[in-house]
Amino acid sequence: MAAGEASAVGAAPVTPETVEAAWRTRRRLRLLAGLVWGALLCVALLVSAHVSEVSPAALWDGLPRAWSYFDRLIPDLRAPVLLRGTETEGSFAYWMYRADIWLWLLFETSQMAALATLSGAAVALLLCFPAAANLAPNRATYVICRRLLELFRCVPDIVYALILVWTFGVGPLAGIIAIALHTVGALGKLFAEAAENADMRPWEAMTAVGATWMQSVRFAILPQVLPNVLSYVLLRFEINVRGATVIGFVGAGGIGQELYSVISFNYYQEIGAIVTLIVLAVFAIDLLSERLRHRVIGAAVR
Repeated sequence: MAAGEASAVGAAPVTPETVEAAWRTRRRLRLLAGLVWGALLCVALLVSAHVSEVSPAALWDGLPRAWSYFDRLIPDLRAPVLLRGTETEGSFAYWMYRADIWLWLLFETSQMAALATLSGAAVALLLCFPAAANLAPNRATYVICRRLLELFRCVPDIVYALILVWTFGVGPLAGIIAIALHTVGALGKLFAEAAENADMRPWEAMTAVGATWMQSVRFAILPQVLPNVLSYVLLRFEINVRGATVIGFVGAGGIGQELYSVISFNYYQEIGAIVTLIVLAVFAIDLLSERLRHRVIGAAVR
């Protein structure tokens, strides 16, 4: 008792001055730590710029050339020229003289993305539950499914397309399979994380009454994660539409293959017309899928 009283007497009294001094010291330490981390970040950025050979001077020198290139992609905006027929170079009609072919190729690209998204999402849904740490039947199954999803995800879809074009030949089939393979890995990870965040009480109730692992997944976990699954699938469809355009550059079909062809021959106005159509198509798909996602999420909340 005496020792406790002595320690209590010996302790420094807490006063507003000591509290403020401790707060100022702590603030100085936090400020110093922020400055140190900020300096390390600046050094890392400078090293990255040096290794990548990026400099403000190079960017500044390239701006006039970039503007000159983009200036060739647009039609002549003077009204007397812009509104003339297909015979006048620079007119809107001349700019879009192959619009019917390009719109069909855009439709083909969107169908490639849709088929790849649906097939990839189906496989990802099968793999995501054993790849979830709280649902996997055993550790070995969890590790195998996780590594398999990483294998699908770590290879870019354009690399898959290069391999598959050599295997299946030039055309949409190679692009569809390439996008689907990458989609399996990307969606599988998102689905597995959604399953790991699910409420486990329905799962425990199902297992308590003797349900199998598949039955527990179907009736306890799937209803909880289904809104997230649908939202992720729609978001991935938007990404795959743009991806299907890019992999067309390696001969995987769609509008990208046509765009690569006109870029190779420097048909500037055709390049501008195709890029404009691609941008408009992506805008429309983004708006449509955003509304669908909000409707799905809203229905799930209600």
